[in-house]
Amino acid sequence: MSGAPTQLTTADTRTLAREGTASLLGSAISATMGFALIVVLARTLGDVGAGVVLQTIAVFTIVLSLARAGMDSAAVWIMPRLAAHNPAAIRGTLASMLLITAISGTACGALTVALAPQLAQLGDSEASAVADAVALVGWFLPVGALVLVALAATRGLGGIIPYVSVGSIGLPVIRPVAVWLVAIAGGSYASVALAWAAPLPIALVAAAVVLRVQVARHERAAGVRGAWRVDPAVRRSVVAYALPRTLSAGMEQSLIWLDVLIVGILAGSAAAGIYGGASRFIAAGLIIDTALRVVVATRFSSLLFHEKFGEVQALYRIAARWLVLLSAPIYLVLAVFAPVVLGLLGPEFVHGSTALAILCIGAVLTCTTGNIQSVLLMSGRSGWAAFNKAVVLALNVGGNLVLIPLLGINGAAITWAFSMLVDALLAVVEVRRFIGIRMEFGTIAYALLIAVTTFGLPALAFRLALGASPLALALSLAVSAVLFVGWCALDRDRLQLRDFALLARRQAPTGGDTRTGGLSEAVGRG
Repeated sequence: MSGAPTQLTTADTRTLAREGTASLLGSAISATMGFALIVVLARTLGDVGAGVVLQTIAVFTIVLSLARAGMDSAAVWIMPRLAAHNPAAIRGTLASMLLITAISGTACGALTVALAPQLAQLGDSEASAVADAVALVGWFLPVGALVLVALAATRGLGGIIPYVSVGSIGLPVIRPVAVWLVAIAGGSYASVALAWAAPLPIALVAAAVVLRVQVARHERAAGVRGAWRVDPAVRRSVVAYALPRTLSAGMEQSLIWLDVLIVGILAGSAAAGIYGGASRFIAAGLIIDTALRVVVATRFSSLLFHEKFGEVQALYRIAARWLVLLSAPIYLVLAVFAPVVLGLLGPEFVHGSTALAILCIGAVLTCTTGNIQSVLLMSGRSGWAAFNKAVVLALNVGGNLVLIPLLGINGAAITWAFSMLVDALLAVVEVRRFIGIRMEFGTIAYALLIAVTTFGLPALAFRLALGASPLALALSLAVSAVLFVGWCALDRDRLQLRDFALLARRQAPTGGDTRTGGLSEAVGRG
């Protein structure tokens, strides 16, 4: 891939900026509510109770990744293409995907409920409580799978706002409130876990209403009435894409949650609660990653379909730059002030400080690869993504079994950090080999330099001077914010901040500026 830089239209950058802003807001709310959920669990149930519920969520999430049968990723991949070139096939394809999901979700739910009692044979004295909770929430797996696929379809059909409203705001806001109400009422651990799953049917109804409107709009615009029967060629394409994605999604969620389960089995529910609380803080840095991924994935799919590799490279470059620039500061501050932030959960959770610092270092290294997983998946190579996840899952399980007995939750953190980095690097090599998209190390290194200089070094200085205290954290954030904003303002042309600055003043980008890789192209993410 070579030649002059690809130019992007103002309409593209404006749309991507608007959608990226909405996605960023939703991701921020989702992460905040995720943190609120952890605080509620820790403060109302303690480390043991939080460990029981988090292990239940871990089982539910891992099985849910299989229950959706890869149809959520398939929807993000296929729906933009059908909307652009074959609107008449949207209705039938969507109906087929939801039917497959319902069947898969029901089967996975039934198996989960049937096998849940086996969990009582594992781990500490609280293992039976985990088994009871899993058996209860397992009934919600079919609904959960349908929610994810329906929301992914709304996103694929151009519905960022509905996707964000339901998936990133609605569900995350309701869950901690429901959990808190049940917990303070003296509900059992299983009842608290049920409160976490209970809002899913409401989300499904909301997503279904949005989908109905979107499908009708696309058909009306094209002057067609789609049939309920799916085109065989389209169905074959969807199934071929989804099958390997089912495996990779299951392994992907296993990489995120399996360590919590293994910690619970090998070290007890209290350790699982502490480690689970520490690992959930990583979601704070994922705000930017999620926001970018929500928007750029469908854009990658469309550009790759039309073989516009120059624009893909530009979009990937800017997304990677801003992922590092905006995510790395969060991880750096969390790593330095881990005892302070974990102290919010309770004094017993401070024991997870070293584990949180290790997780943050791993997250910083991983985010330097940008949204490389989205590029790989949207190129249609879900089989390679599945292969990567299989390799990394084997490393993860093996590492946890070896290191947790030796190092406790720190061993789990080391294993997770190493596994995530290997997963990202495999995708980097494959994307470069298959479609010529490459990492641009200079761009990424410069963004990392800004993050370290403006946030990392001040945080370390205040920690050494004032200790791990809320005052030191507050002063560090205040100084870092000034340094960061000042650097970005002085270097706004190199960092290409122009589109977002105009957006903040509710102005449109000027029509004459179509430079490659404008920020709003990158942020214009599932």
